[in-house]
Amino acid sequence: MFESILEYKFLQHAIVSAVLASIACGIMGTIIIEKKLVMMSGGIAHTAFGGIGMGYFLGIEPIIGALIFSVFAALGIAKINKKINTNHDILVGMFWSFGMAVGIIFIAFTPGYPPDLSSYLFGDILTVSKIDLKMMIFLDSIILFMICAYFNQFRVYLFDEEFIQVVGGPVRFFEYTLFILIALTIVILIRVVGIILIIALLTAPTSIAKQFTYDLKKIMILSICIGIVFCLIGLYLSYVLRISSGAAIIIFSVFSYLLISFIKRIHNNKKREEISY
Repeated sequence: MFESILEYKFLQHAIVSAVLASIACGIMGTIIIEKKLVMMSGGIAHTAFGGIGMGYFLGIEPIIGALIFSVFAALGIAKINKKINTNHDILVGMFWSFGMAVGIIFIAFTPGYPPDLSSYLFGDILTVSKIDLKMMIFLDSIILFMICAYFNQFRVYLFDEEFIQVVGGPVRFFEYTLFILIALTIVILIRVVGIILIIALLTAPTSIAKQFTYDLKKIMILSICIGIVFCLIGLYLSYVLRISSGAAIIIFSVFSYLLISFIKRIHNNKKREEISY
């Protein structure tokens, strides 16, 4: 495979996109899990399908449509939830279905033959283009800049939101910024694992990292490293076995999480038994 990487551009793009996706996943996956926003992330991801349909209908790059829909969905969920104070899960479920429905309608009205949407739904890291890479680099830069610039403030927001409110801090600024960064992360991941499989890659690396450290910064760094390993091994498996890359990455990630959790549990039980004796 090494010779193929040197020879074929699409494999080089796939490796670069795996690293870029893992950076976004490691950072934002940690925040999503700590803030318990996994379902909301799934809702934003599925709403992005409406943007992909819009992209095909208007003849623009579908991923740009996904970016627009994701950001508006993230801000819409946050704003509406504050205005009408409804159940958060109901709102996420509504946006989830609405985005998919709008995408289907746009695709139905798109002139010509219906496009192949499998790479957006299930991901195909081998089809990442130069435009996709440029967008991923741009979005990754925004995420990195915002988290590095406001790391301490975000840490307080994650673990003690009330403290920020008491001292008169900009809670809404961090809330809306966080939702926008989640939307950007989802757009980065769409081409790698697809809309339907995004949640697993957002949660598996961080869930493993949390079993080895409690330090937020270390969890993020470890999650990035684990994400890169998962993506590259999934890419290798998909190349060798000729299967969907998104599915290969997710299946390997989930099995790795289950295996590591099982081994970790056995190790902890043994330690407890030794202490009790």
